[in-house]
Amino acid sequence: MATMLVHIHSGPENPTKATLGCLVAATAAKEGHDVTVFMAGDAVHLMAPDTIATLEGVGTGKLSDHIPAIAAAGGAFKLSGKSAMARGYDDSLLEGHPAEFAMPPELVALATSADTVLCY
Repeated sequence: MATMLVHIHSGPENPTKATLGCLVAATAAKEGHDVTVFMAGDAVHLMAPDTIATLEGVGTGKLSDHIPAIAAAGGAFKLSGKSAMARGYDDSLLEGHPAEFAMPPELVALATSADTVLCY
């Protein structure tokens, strides 16, 4: 199976694009691919409990379905630490998810080692 990086930089202001990235990541993880979702910029809002509970894209489903599906299939989440801090988040944003904060060098390493990189 392939190693996939799904880099999401769209936030709740673009629910269809943001949930599409998560839908694709969930689909790939369910198919057995090694999936890492890297959320940067406004995409860090996607891990906020209120956003997970309410965000739904047009034809791309509910974030509340996709985030748990990625986790259940063994996917991992990396959130830009700088983006999260700039938006007022702390470690509590990661609670309950297979997630950790990461910095730009880790994004570069993930991208250069992945078989496939998708950006949303």
